[in-house]
Amino acid sequence: MKKTAFYGLFLALALICSYIESLIPFYFGIPGVKLGLTNIVVILMLYYMGAKSAFLISMLRILLAGLLFGNLFSILYSLAGGVFSFLCMLLLKRTGRFKIISISAAGGAAHNLAQITVAAAVVENRNLFLYYPLLLAAGVVTGILIGAAAQEILLRLPPDLMNKENL
Repeated sequence: MKKTAFYGLFLALALICSYIESLIPFYFGIPGVKLGLTNIVVILMLYYMGAKSAFLISMLRILLAGLLFGNLFSILYSLAGGVFSFLCMLLLKRTGRFKIISISAAGGAAHNLAQITVAAAVVENRNLFLYYPLLLAAGVVTGILIGAAAQEILLRLPPDLMNKENL
């Protein structure tokens, strides 16, 4: 299969995950917390296709999902969270010291930190950072769940298509 076909497939999967999250209110008792289903696609891309491809699909998904299911503020928050989370996961992966579940958990925490930083800047209120410990806990828990799901998917992909040593 050509690389462009994989891009289209992963972008479609990411948009489907975004759409599902926009329809189903994953309410964990903490406002603003989401499961982060699209992060499964980003992690799969990171391990399966490489950093450049994963970043491209992540950014395209954020822009398209924001236009389709959100608004300009959701795009702003998602871009901040997506970029910071991706960079964090990429750096941890490149060290070779962390497993996929830990990388995903760190990505969830980084995503929430970036979003709360943007929110505090937009509303000009640093007190929003008092909310971060709850978001941190939620980001780590959902990151662990998403990382475990991504790990299981990657373990089941054909062995000639990826390097399972990264798991």
